[in-house]
Amino acid sequence: MKTSRGLEVRTETPSSPEEAAEVMRTLGESGTALRPRGGGTKFGWGEPTEVGAIVSTEVMSGIRDYNAPDMTAVLGAGTPLAFAQREFASSGQMLALDPPLGDAEAATIGGIVASNDSGPLRHRYRSARDLVLGMTIALSDGTLSRSGSRVIKNVAGYDLAKLLTGSFGTLGLIVELIVRLHPLSPRTVTVVGASDDASVLREAVLALSHASLEIEALDVSWQGGHGGALASFGGVAPEAQADVAHELMENAGLGVTRHDDDDVLWKGQRDAQRAGPDEISVKVSALPGDLAHLIGVTERERGSLVGRAGLGLFWVRLPSGDDVPGTVARVRAELGRKSLHCVLLDGVGELHAEVWGDVDAGTLGVMRAVKSRFDPAGVCAPGLFVGGI
Repeated sequence: MKTSRGLEVRTETPSSPEEAAEVMRTLGESGTALRPRGGGTKFGWGEPTEVGAIVSTEVMSGIRDYNAPDMTAVLGAGTPLAFAQREFASSGQMLALDPPLGDAEAATIGGIVASNDSGPLRHRYRSARDLVLGMTIALSDGTLSRSGSRVIKNVAGYDLAKLLTGSFGTLGLIVELIVRLHPLSPRTVTVVGASDDASVLREAVLALSHASLEIEALDVSWQGGHGGALASFGGVAPEAQADVAHELMENAGLGVTRHDDDDVLWKGQRDAQRAGPDEISVKVSALPGDLAHLIGVTERERGSLVGRAGLGLFWVRLPSGDDVPGTVARVRAELGRKSLHCVLLDGVGELHAEVWGDVDAGTLGVMRAVKSRFDPAGVCAPGLFVGGI
């Protein structure tokens, strides 16, 4: 394989944490820049960077230990999430992570955690930071560093898992994870409310998020002047709560339908987090009450939107056009009026658009200090992350 500059890139495929640590030591000592890779479904995220080696977790795959009574499992970083979910489902359990899985369901648990990717279940179960109990990483000096345990309420020691979640491989290579599991709902019911008025949609999702309901997922979508709110309920008898949500949506002025077979609906929400052909996607952090403003920006840019309505986390898909840097800058300027933050995800390529947006100097200083501590050789995905880290 060659980079855009014609440089040769070799691929290392360690088969164990110990072998991964030796690979990392060798690359660190030679000063060879590297990037970790799982299923490759998010390999285009971040600032474009040139490396001499890719370290694949493909072989470090599989469920190393599964304790169903304690609802914990140990997974190799290269384990496809879809495979693990099927195994857990056989015991009536799940790992409450449901991001888009990419072609052939290739997304791995290591890559999902490293990029802090997530899906609709984040509304109730939060992000990967809250589901990973422990982690083993290989550092560029050849060290294998471990933290956490299989005990869910463990608080001893440094929380390495939270630090590495969302680090995009810039601190080290995740080789193994300990995760907590949750009961898998025997069935779900989804209530969908539709409207052409962004303000009405905003008020509806605010009413739902403040209601005394155990909502599995509370999402929103918008495209072409029309949108909807989706509220999912699970358990043995989800109908009673679904009826309350139905009434709240009707009172807010939405046209409401109920779906007992809702897999396709939620797959659509997950898939819409990724850009299609001739599109870019940006991830926006906002407040739930900013929804109408964000929809207005999306409409002006002829885009579409999906997201976690109760959390203020949205993905906006925009036409790539001829001036992606200009589009991203314009969107950031409009969002900046309400202190919203957006990150460019899909569609970076050779477009030379700013990926991460502004980061204050204090935060950047801390991040660089952490980078120096964990990757003193400076070989782990250099330049990929915020501030050229």
